[in-house]
Amino acid sequence: MKQKKLTASLKANGRIYLPGSKSITNRVLLMSALSNGETLIQNYLASDDTKQMLNAFKKLNVKYKVIEKKHILINGCDQIFPNKKTKLFLGNAGTAFRPLTAVLSMMYGEYKLDGVKRMHERPIKDLVDALKQIGAKINYLNNPGFPPLEILPAIINCRKTIKIKGNVSSQYLTSLLIAAPLCKQNIKIQIVGKLISKPYIEITLNLLKKFGIKYINNKWQYFTLKQSLTYKSPKKISIEGDASSASYFFAAGAVAGTVEVVNINKKSIQGDLEFLNIIKKMGARIEYLSNSIKVSKKRKLKGMTVDCSHIPDAAMTLATLALFAEGTTTLKSIGSWRVKETDRISAMQTELTKLGASVKSSKNSLTIKPPRIINNNITIDTYDDHRMAMCFSLICLTNKNIIINNPDCTNKTYPNFFKDFKSVIV
Repeated sequence: MKQKKLTASLKANGRIYLPGSKSITNRVLLMSALSNGETLIQNYLASDDTKQMLNAFKKLNVKYKVIEKKHILINGCDQIFPNKKTKLFLGNAGTAFRPLTAVLSMMYGEYKLDGVKRMHERPIKDLVDALKQIGAKINYLNNPGFPPLEILPAIINCRKTIKIKGNVSSQYLTSLLIAAPLCKQNIKIQIVGKLISKPYIEITLNLLKKFGIKYINNKWQYFTLKQSLTYKSPKKISIEGDASSASYFFAAGAVAGTVEVVNINKKSIQGDLEFLNIIKKMGARIEYLSNSIKVSKKRKLKGMTVDCSHIPDAAMTLATLALFAEGTTTLKSIGSWRVKETDRISAMQTELTKLGASVKSSKNSLTIKPPRIINNNITIDTYDDHRMAMCFSLICLTNKNIIINNPDCTNKTYPNFFKDFKSVIV
């Protein structure tokens, strides 16, 4: 197995340019494909997950052109993909698999959607159930409730209220919000139970507005849309830097020096920027600039209890940051971790324990007490999960060597992560 060894250090200083957001890129790619005319997407993220979406476009005969390796021009299909029969392999890209499931169920075609083994373990039942309410024909090809899927031609009727659970993954609602305008009917979506990860829904709603789709959000319980609204290209759209990816560099600055992250600012539409308010309370210094954010060490961080319902991805960085803090850190409302690229609660507990931490977990939380002395030269298993690799890289700043197994898993969202990370480690 390939490994990456990060040598012991006590200092982080420097400046990095943040790559585009994965969540925003895949949403914008799909919305552009559904629009009329051409859309130029600037600063799009080229990563494994976005490549899965683009590979799907090739199979669906959606035309696009990459420009100078950092922009992409999408030729929209005006809400109708040309290819009505194909098989798609989408790796472990939830931001591609879930929205494409919803969109293709309304294309009156025959499609099979598959992915890697872990994708077969990631639930999709709540989304499929919601789509079946409006007439979608979707079959499970293996285990009920999980991919792979078969989608068959169906007559879609959106005139009745669509009910969807909100407490497992926000990607289900995002998928429905993107697909529903294809009905060309008045639409009402009702959330059943508590809606988690609301900031990710806000990203979706913000981007939909740029493409002419304006939902009415009724206190996060109902979302309504008029039938006359269809996807219209904004002609040009720029992808802001990935706030989840920024968290590793923010954390490095908070514990070991000063790190400036360029291509993101306080106006970001991403909820993971709330991470900055949390580490400020823990003891970090934050400075917001016009097109960057600078984080510096102010004092030793203090452990605290954090409700992570709004920052499920950046919360993983808090788990490793807990080893730098005085006292105990408890992360609450992280149940969605269990259905991500791996069971992140279990994986995080296992790897933190290797380092000497005392860790307790529940279905929905993690409590971390740092050791007096962190174990040296520990090998971290990453479970083919990009965020595990990036989070545990921070441990080298405790002045301990750390070995990361399968470092290439970061290609999912941040192919140049280790190059950028090592550039700020002194």
